[in-house]
Amino acid sequence: MEAVLAITIGALFAASVYLMLDRNLMRFLFGLTLITNAVNLSIFSVGRLKSNIPPLIPEGERAPIEPVANALPQALVLTAIVIGFGLFAFALILTLRAYTSFGTLQTDEIRLAEPRKDDA
Repeated sequence: MEAVLAITIGALFAASVYLMLDRNLMRFLFGLTLITNAVNLSIFSVGRLKSNIPPLIPEGERAPIEPVANALPQALVLTAIVIGFGLFAFALILTLRAYTSFGTLQTDEIRLAEPRKDDA
């Protein structure tokens, strides 16, 4: 299980870096989303990913019986998913605004702060 998870995380990181190196804003945005999912998956895998050891305290007990999955990474990932969705929505709106202002999503052609010498 851990090997498949490690390969999946590695593939997500590789695909996200490939997308983020492109000069298109939408590809960069999708790469950013993929890398956040890869980080979430790697944090989630730290909390002992097993199906037979849930992070629950049995009824009548004061503490979980060992071994137990750690619930903290699951809570962190849940929070990160919500924050990541908000970030994605904000970045998507900024990308739409850039497209309506400049008419393109290529970062080489969006040069408002640094105009080319022949444009000035």
